Amino acid sequence: MTAQRLTRQTVAALTVPPGKLEAFLWDAEVKGFGVRASAGGSRRYVVQYRVPGQRATKKLSIGAVDTLTVDEARRQARTLLAKALTGNDLHAEKAAAKKAAAVTLGSVADAYLKRCEARQKPGTFYQTKLHLTKHWAPLRGLPLHKVRRADVAARLTELRDSSGGVSANRSRSALSALFAWAIGEGLTEANPVVGTHKPAEEKTRERVLSDAELKAIWKACRSDAYGRIVQLLILTAQRREEVGGMADTELDLDAALWTLPAARAKNHREHLVPLSTPAVATLREAPRLEGRALVFGEGAGGFSGWSRAKNALDRRLTEAGTPLAPWTLHDLRRTAATTMADRLGVAPHIIEAILNHVSGHKAGVAGIYNRASYAREKREALDLWAAHVTGLCGMREEAPPRASA
Repeated sequence: MTAQRLTRQTVAALTVPPGKLEAFLWDAEVKGFGVRASAGGSRRYVVQYRVPGQRATKKLSIGAVDTLTVDEARRQARTLLAKALTGNDLHAEKAAAKKAAAVTLGSVADAYLKRCEARQKPGTFYQTKLHLTKHWAPLRGLPLHKVRRADVAARLTELRDSSGGVSANRSRSALSALFAWAIGEGLTEANPVVGTHKPAEEKTRERVLSDAELKAIWKACRSDAYGRIVQLLILTAQRREEVGGMADTELDLDAALWTLPAARAKNHREHLVPLSTPAVATLREAPRLEGRALVFGEGAGGFSGWSRAKNALDRRLTEAGTPLAPWTLHDLRRTAATTMADRLGVAPHIIEAILNHVSGHKAGVAGIYNRASYAREKREALDLWAAHVTGLCGMREEAPPRASA
């Protein structure tokens, strides 16, 4: 068929002769650009090209005629044909692009989460999964290589406004870790999180609660999972995820001892936590779900819904006429350590042992020779601390004795 300049009218007039499966009309302006009509009624713009070194020609579809104007298709054809002249195999490139488009942020995140589940502690994995499945949900359908820095920055702003700056910071870190892993797996070439601003600057917290604040928090705790967790955080001075993910198998309530396994400890060392009388009572009162190994919560990682429960506790504090300046659960741990050191006479290395910190007493070469767990000293200190707390809350009047140095 003689070539003629393609227009909307000439494209619409193209028909397939009887007994034929398809017909082509080639453009007189751009050699190799045309339109294909099928016997089924579809029409698509195409380019015909030859890969250097090969005799046969190849045809590549540009798009349907009802989605592109002739001029738009012609411009795309010029670009494609120019690439073909330099030796590019357009079919191979299209196949590669299609394959890359199937590698979405969501599919890569799912693969990454499988790896994380086997390596991270349950509480940490829960947070990672929350960030990558919920917080980054609007970007999960994008091909991984098309996630731009602008996309990430815009979503971080949304997260900061909806969930707070600290939560947005954590979401940013989770996404950056995912891309670092994906680069190592050869799935993408760049990390679009790099170069974005942190949604919020986090300052090192030094807040220590006053006696009145500690008493108000204790009194505002209800006899539910979160209330018991908060009281245990106060009494044991341990970390939120450690108490929230506590398993019954870790507890020997008759011996008043909690053994935190190395797999759940932040420093990956088994940690023995002596339990004071109020702590044992709190754990005995906590109801257990039938067939469930964990003391608190219903999810795989233990208690969840921290922000919602904390907000409810803060509302009760306000309603009780004892509103607090901004505080966090970690402030309870700092308050316990500070009070034991400054007011109860507990030695610094015993406090470090209670907190499961690796200090100069336990680190490096010193740690090889110093295997002491300070079990007796830790129990004495936590009993002193428990007496101080219960005294504040009106459960006993007399002041606690000081620990021996």
